[in-house]
Amino acid sequence: MGIVVVELCDSNAITTLDIEGIIESEFPEVAVLTSDCLSFCGLCRVKPFAIVNNRRIFGKTPEDCLEKIRTAIKEELAIYQ
Repeated sequence: MGIVVVELCDSNAITTLDIEGIIESEFPEVAVLTSDCLSFCGLCRVKPFAIVNNRRIFGKTPEDCLEKIRTAIKEELAIYQ
């Protein structure tokens, strides 16, 4: 497992993108986990989101959220470098 974990809800709009493939190819030290539910009831229907090392990341669109996820990953990785 990676030193940075990105968690996704399978029902979230962000899953219209291949987040797992995109993130894991760009950042080999990151693990992407997809769950049926992340227990933030209703949030997955409101806006695209993910959890990066226990921090919720939101975006207006899946693409916007992906960019914010990338930024959060870079911040997390900077701690280990």
